[in-house]
Amino acid sequence: MSHHLFEIPTHGPGLYEITADVARWVAGEGPMEAALTLMVQHTSASLVIQENADPEVQTDLAAFFHRLVPPTTDPAMAYLTHTYEGPDDMPAHIKSALLPTTITIPVISGRMTLGTWQGLYLFEHRARPHLRKLVALLR
Repeated sequence: MSHHLFEIPTHGPGLYEITADVARWVAGEGPMEAALTLMVQHTSASLVIQENADPEVQTDLAAFFHRLVPPTTDPAMAYLTHTYEGPDDMPAHIKSALLPTTITIPVISGRMTLGTWQGLYLFEHRARPHLRKLVALLR
């Protein structure tokens, strides 16, 4: 069993690809068969596996979730009461509740078994910069 803490700087909402960093760490642990579990240690960010060939996919996903759960300044969100941390805070918690914060990926021969067009992303839901922590566990 092995573990690692990744720190991912973000500079606003969107998808941040972390595939190469995670793959490099997994490969460095040697050839093995294991389950890789990743968990983001925050309540306003998520993890997703998504297409990494066309960047428009990430742009469209971010736009969709912004439209689905807009900031509290949008009249449609007037019912929210947790607003003192900024207009994007409670919507970020909602997005994080809708999307996974933990992902498990099989590892075979020291490589993640992602598909050809799949990438691993941290999905930042807040507007201001953050340093997001991601725990990785191989077992």
